[in-house]
Amino acid sequence: MNDFMARRSELDLDLYVIETFQFETDIDPEEAAIHLCQEQSTAQWKRVDVDEDFRIRYGAKLLNLKTVGEKSYVAEIAQPHINFGTKIPNLLTTVCGEGVFYSPAISTIKLLDLEFPESYLKEFQGPQFGVQGVRDLLNIHNRPIFLGVVKPNIGLDPKGFAELAYQSWLGGLDAPKDDEMLADTAYSPLAERTKLLGALRKKAEQETGEKKMFIANITDEVDRIQELHDIAVQNGVNAVMLNAWTTGLSAARVLRKKAKVPMVSHFDFVAAFSRIPNFGMSERLAIKLQRLAGFDMIIFAGLSPRMKTTEAEMLSHVRACLEPWGNIKPALPVPGGSDWAGTLPSLFEKIGHADFGMVPGRGVFNHPAGPSAGAKSFRQAWEAIQQGITLNEFAKTHVELKQAIEAFGN
Repeated sequence: MNDFMARRSELDLDLYVIETFQFETDIDPEEAAIHLCQEQSTAQWKRVDVDEDFRIRYGAKLLNLKTVGEKSYVAEIAQPHINFGTKIPNLLTTVCGEGVFYSPAISTIKLLDLEFPESYLKEFQGPQFGVQGVRDLLNIHNRPIFLGVVKPNIGLDPKGFAELAYQSWLGGLDAPKDDEMLADTAYSPLAERTKLLGALRKKAEQETGEKKMFIANITDEVDRIQELHDIAVQNGVNAVMLNAWTTGLSAARVLRKKAKVPMVSHFDFVAAFSRIPNFGMSERLAIKLQRLAGFDMIIFAGLSPRMKTTEAEMLSHVRACLEPWGNIKPALPVPGGSDWAGTLPSLFEKIGHADFGMVPGRGVFNHPAGPSAGAKSFRQAWEAIQQGITLNEFAKTHVELKQAIEAFGN
């Protein structure tokens, strides 16, 4: 048997990460898959005139190959994790690097999944709070978490921005947040914005009798992320967001080691390598890696037509956040994009439970009666679901929901 091939029963799987690739080729698929194993491990396995063979310990090994379409194949490959260790940059260099995307005779390739042994997972902290921890902080245990992107998302000065967040808290939003494009800007410095928001968050808690959260975007150059986290927390902000794929998962993992509050990940940049059907990396795997890096809440593309995500994909992404995974806590899944109160019943029905978040923007902040009414419309929609009443029926006696249906229902 080729030294880049093996059966699972022949290997100590504790020493390997299992990769699942889908690829296309015009040559014999087994030959192409063996090239793939070589290129991402020990492409040259001995020195000239030396009796040695590094393939045994360091070579990636083809475990399984199946045909899934014309010239299209799925390969399972065992990759020795001694080659990269428990370091996310080194892991990604191996499984999504030069050796994969420039492998001979492979025209298109997509990394669908990675399977890690528990001994490998134990080297990662994963989420600090996770689903249960976030629920405990907010004292919400029986419904979805209602996040929200303050709109207008860019351009507002800190005072105007903070006032909109405050109004949404009063109406029932749990956790308004910065947009992914709003971080520490010249027109809205994070220090000034979070100082106002920290004070208003506490005021909103006193006025509503509910726990509240604000999610501050601390995306920046890597050497400033911890500083911005500390500023936000000192100012009374109790969650932070990092654009995981522009700053890098390693930066997120470093932040996780010192973070005092829940970490939220936004799905910026993910589409650039996940939306092409036969190339790049699957969004499901991108979500798993964010969870591995330590994010407590993970925002990803939801079900609106704008987001171009199928129901099956969305549900797979929800499971990637919640399914048992060694010592790694579940992260709260937050499918988002163009949501309003009227999309809550369908989303809840499809997911089948309340362990998820919603992250509306205009559905709250462009409500005709303002953000307080927009937030109320979401709470009213959930109340209707709990009572088994249609939204249209419930709206007859709940004006904020009625206004939402009239504004966003067409």
